[in-house]
Amino acid sequence: MSAAAKVVRPEIQAMHAYQVADATGLVKLDVMESPYGLPDDLAKEVGEIVAKLSLNRYPVPTAHKLRALIREVMQVPAGCDVLLGNGSDECIQYITATLAREGAVVMAPAPSFAMFAMHALFFRLRFVGVSLREDFSLDCEAFLAAMAKERPALVWIAFPNNPTGNAFPLADIERIIAAAPGLVVLDEAYQPFAGATFMPRLAEFENLVVMRTVSKIGMAGLRLGYACARPEWIEAFNKARSPFNINVVTEAVAIKLLQNKPVLDAQAAKVLAERERVRPELQRIPGLTVFPSAANFFLARIAGPNGAGTRAYESLKAQGVLVKDFSGGHPLMENCLRLTIGTPEENRILVAALREALK
Repeated sequence: MSAAAKVVRPEIQAMHAYQVADATGLVKLDVMESPYGLPDDLAKEVGEIVAKLSLNRYPVPTAHKLRALIREVMQVPAGCDVLLGNGSDECIQYITATLAREGAVVMAPAPSFAMFAMHALFFRLRFVGVSLREDFSLDCEAFLAAMAKERPALVWIAFPNNPTGNAFPLADIERIIAAAPGLVVLDEAYQPFAGATFMPRLAEFENLVVMRTVSKIGMAGLRLGYACARPEWIEAFNKARSPFNINVVTEAVAIKLLQNKPVLDAQAAKVLAERERVRPELQRIPGLTVFPSAANFFLARIAGPNGAGTRAYESLKAQGVLVKDFSGGHPLMENCLRLTIGTPEENRILVAALREALK
């Protein structure tokens, strides 16, 4: 037995690390990034800002300028505050840690974002996934019944859901928030492509947090996520936050880009237009079922026996296109591929490669 095996928790030994495939030389359509870089003039201004930073100094620990700007441009309701994270993954970590009482339960629809369950495991909480229906719609009555039975301290709902892409009905989410015995966090990572949001309603619900990221609107490389809630929640989460968790480059560049948010909004609008343009092209491919999406990606199921999805994934990769294969995970996701919306040319290549893979 190795030294690590003697001391590493058995449940950590048994799990698999979150995998991100190497995209070198491939059309990268696997992790829902924006396909668009910055305009040259804005990129030059960002470079000038970075060149002037004092990299020998720690960041301002409260990142108050960035938090104030987020409150302004993201229209966070008055009286609510903002928690910053090194990506929304870190916000998930802090929120879970804050509520990690012994015996506490974390609940979410299943399938959903893998990090909800992973952080529950890290903090020794019991995770309860409530299965979606076969069409990936939310069974609200089943979810409410599970909450009544399990009394979760923390409920995660991705809105729209990842990896399925659909947005659950607003009325169902309202019922869940009202019935939840603990905290409900809405992960609105894909809100720029969905339109609907609970951000304006934060003050309406005492037990609600709205979490977002800037990764999907052109800033994935900065690793910046944020959670918005009443001050008493943010104060509690900050006690679990690492000091200086937002580095000076991320803060300075995020401030500059958020001050130019119309540029990012225009790029998101291009992605949204591409989603609607490419949807019927994908739907016409024999052997491919495309599910409804309110995000910047489609979930598609490959017809055939188990393994058909992985074979299609490997064919796409051999043709130079990288997507995400969910086979072997949640039973509902067998033979399912997640297809990020790229540029028009990237989408043309994807559609052609799918046609070839499914001949």
